[in-house]
Amino acid sequence: MGKLGFDNEKYLREQTQFIFERKNLINGRLYLECGGKLLFDYHAARILPGFDTNVKMRVFQSLKDSLDVIICINAADIEHRKMRSDFGITYDTDVFKMIDDFAAWGIKANKVVITRFTGEKSAMNFADMLQRRGVNVFFHKPINGYPENVEYIVSPEGYGSNPYIPVESDVVIVTAPGPGSGKLATCLSQVYHECSSGRRAGYAKYESFPIWNLPIDHPVNIAYEAATADIGDYNQIDPFYLSSTGKIAVNYNRDIEAFPLLKRILDKITGGDVHYNSPTDMGVNRLGFGIIDDAVVRVASNQEIIRRYFRASCEYAQGIGTKETVTRSNAIMEKAGLAVDMRPTVPVARHALEDAIMRGKNKDGITCAAAIQLHDGRMVTGHNSQLMHASSALVFNALKTLAGIEKQVELIPREVLDSISSMKTVLKERGISLNLDEALICLAMSATMNPAAKEALKCLPKLRGCESHMSHIPSAGDSSGLRKLGINVTSEPKFPSSNMRNF
Repeated sequence: MGKLGFDNEKYLREQTQFIFERKNLINGRLYLECGGKLLFDYHAARILPGFDTNVKMRVFQSLKDSLDVIICINAADIEHRKMRSDFGITYDTDVFKMIDDFAAWGIKANKVVITRFTGEKSAMNFADMLQRRGVNVFFHKPINGYPENVEYIVSPEGYGSNPYIPVESDVVIVTAPGPGSGKLATCLSQVYHECSSGRRAGYAKYESFPIWNLPIDHPVNIAYEAATADIGDYNQIDPFYLSSTGKIAVNYNRDIEAFPLLKRILDKITGGDVHYNSPTDMGVNRLGFGIIDDAVVRVASNQEIIRRYFRASCEYAQGIGTKETVTRSNAIMEKAGLAVDMRPTVPVARHALEDAIMRGKNKDGITCAAAIQLHDGRMVTGHNSQLMHASSALVFNALKTLAGIEKQVELIPREVLDSISSMKTVLKERGISLNLDEALICLAMSATMNPAAKEALKCLPKLRGCESHMSHIPSAGDSSGLRKLGINVTSEPKFPSSNMRNF
């Protein structure tokens, strides 16, 4: 592994203590809106080397004796089958996954609220599936005049029209598969019901980025802008925090813009019992206190900014992103003083492609190449062939390098590859070469009889966190395999086919 820039244990202590301090400040039930990813936070892991992707869940596990969980999902996201790109699954599928993941950590998450519900049949079917698993489901409908009409919102016809979600614990985590799921509205609705019933309750926000106590132009905070380029978030100095404390803190535009209205709503709900003078005050984020090597974090964050540009470009080429996002991502990259060839694997992959084309490596005329940088700095390349996709060849070459296996040694017997190719031909599959998912299965089978394959298989964990670049947009089977291996991959916004229009 590379150098560490983040100390999980320090962060865990700081974060747990601060949540308890906030609960004590409120002196009642704390509704904690949790943005970002609670589990498998790969963005944080990429920009904060050493960050445990599940450390937030460790925070909650330390609170589990006094913890309730509410999961929100927008009815429109169910209807439109919105995807979580890092897992390749829909938001509704991710809700089931979140419930199971919480359970694996000893935390019961059996309350789901479907927000902005207007009778969508898909949402009703989803609720039925949840209820069959013993999950309590609640429906919150849109509130007329939300969020400007405070008098109506904070009334029996507004928040009061939403069903109260029964909770028992002092701290209530309100989370969701992604942004726009209705977490804030759910928190405020709950606080309204609590206060209307004479119980003390309050709200706070637990969101990792931007990191409020890092400079606004720190690569970690710029990487947040790159990660949210599709929704146009940008960082700002929090003027309310500066006015009330005389100190500088960083927040993002939507929270700053929404704060005056949010404070009015909280003031009306609680009768003026609000302890916040700024959106930064509302936060309980201690992520910055876990950074132990700023130089390492800066390098990693700069790489993430470039990664985000490539992702935006590929999504646009695939028809799932916009030109505006690409333009914004490029502007963010330039603002940070970066260029694509500052990602070390990019020029290596491009050179490997030129070399493969020049040597006529693939007889069908479509040549693809890829490069990976191992944790010790060594570069390995691979290209496609009639037997393997470029990503499959790349991973196999990397495993050989790590295991000290000669390049000419075959990890999978040629007769096995030929047999699989023949089968794919019989099945009339479009391509007969092995994608990475298929190649890894073959490697595992070969390891039972091939000592070299067995040694190569042992090295698979060493690929996690490595950086890679490809000359083309990987196939579904390649993307799946790369994601499972934990390789941070980027690609040119080009399709591996001469028949497809490239970006």
